[in-house]
Amino acid sequence: MKRVLAVLAAALLCVGAAQADDRAHEAADWEGPASLDAGAPPTGKIVVYRGATLIDGTGGPARAGLSIVVDGGKIAALVPASEPAPAGAEVVDATGLFVLPGLIDSHVHLATPPDRRIAEAELRRAIYGGITAVRDMADDLRLVGELAREARVGEIPAPDIYYAALMAGPSFFDDPRTIAVSQGAVPGQTPWMQAVDASSDMPLAIAMARGTSASAVKIYANLPPDMVRKIAAEAHRQGLPVWAHGMVFPTPPAEVIDAGPDVISHTCYLAYQFSAKRPASYQDATPADPAPFAHGDNPDMAALLARMKAKGIILDATTRVYVEGEKAYAAKATTKPPRCGSDLAFRLTAQAYREGLLISAGTDGFTPWQDAYPSLHEELEYLSKKVGMPNAQVIRSATQISAMAAGREAEMGAIAPGKLANLVFVDKDPLADISNLRRVVFTVKRGVSYARKDYRPITADEVERPPATH
Repeated sequence: MKRVLAVLAAALLCVGAAQADDRAHEAADWEGPASLDAGAPPTGKIVVYRGATLIDGTGGPARAGLSIVVDGGKIAALVPASEPAPAGAEVVDATGLFVLPGLIDSHVHLATPPDRRIAEAELRRAIYGGITAVRDMADDLRLVGELAREARVGEIPAPDIYYAALMAGPSFFDDPRTIAVSQGAVPGQTPWMQAVDASSDMPLAIAMARGTSASAVKIYANLPPDMVRKIAAEAHRQGLPVWAHGMVFPTPPAEVIDAGPDVISHTCYLAYQFSAKRPASYQDATPADPAPFAHGDNPDMAALLARMKAKGIILDATTRVYVEGEKAYAAKATTKPPRCGSDLAFRLTAQAYREGLLISAGTDGFTPWQDAYPSLHEELEYLSKKVGMPNAQVIRSATQISAMAAGREAEMGAIAPGKLANLVFVDKDPLADISNLRRVVFTVKRGVSYARKDYRPITADEVERPPATH
């Protein structure tokens, strides 16, 4: 196989050399794209947002009396509101409003199964609900990649999308979701969702994942510890971040942590480290044992969390998913009990916060289509009112830390000069009540404004799948 690839590479190099002169002549006549920051106003278009109380996303105190100067798609400066606007600038009077960085949902699934109408409807609700970026945690990347392009260049009203290519053991690929996201191909044999084992060419597998334009590799399920380590090491060698489940079935949390992923998802998975019976595979729905955590903070869990903190691993807590799991199980909508109850999820997340872990805000599910706001607002309310995190830190989870989880902290997640002009303006103080984030007046993504009054709610026609035809 390697010999064939080498011959193919040599042939391609010959073709490339033969075409090089033609391309050079063509390049001389090509003037390039109209803008190097597609989807944003051109650099030089100045907008000044004057007078809002600023919550910058870093967890610090609110600041009043400032103006945010935006040049094209980026923040140029923070200046006193009394300072005159630059000549020719558009001035937006935001007096009485509160401004914070655009929110980021660190755990969504936009295309399992793929359905463009539903995905676009959810993305529209997200951008008008204050969300300017999402981290998609493995789907049919043929659709997600196109949605990400359309969102990035402003063809659809949507947050920016950063997404993962998934890897799991071969025994996972009888899961119906893997069939849904691989239509037209063999489940487990696609670049965006690969079955790997000891015989896999790991450098090639990671290169294939990178070829999807994924932001990271997600280590999902049914992999032994040595495979978790191999995937993580090779991904990092090739410069690709690693996002992993807290337990990879049968690999327990401690060994997942030792492999050094950048982000670990699902608080409740960590509880399996201290369960007498652990699931041997993802298909085994044995819940985590709550007994070790019945009397407050668990010292053994504290040690596990300290190992995460020492490695700089972010916890994508997803507390909301356990609430929804309980509801579905109680309503007999599913026969599988949740991995753990919501009360345990809240208590473990609270301990993680007290131990100093960075906690991002992810949802792993959508609110009903009739709801006016996306599910991230529910997750933030749980972090505030059930987990007990201070509201400034909840906001930081949904901004700066979620940007870190997506690997985009250099350009988003805080209000500061040089960052993208991703902003959300609300008319009541979210530091007083996190539910005030549901009072969006307008969202700005890459300098483009989306007024809440222009939001077109999701309709039944957008989310109801047409009957199958044969």
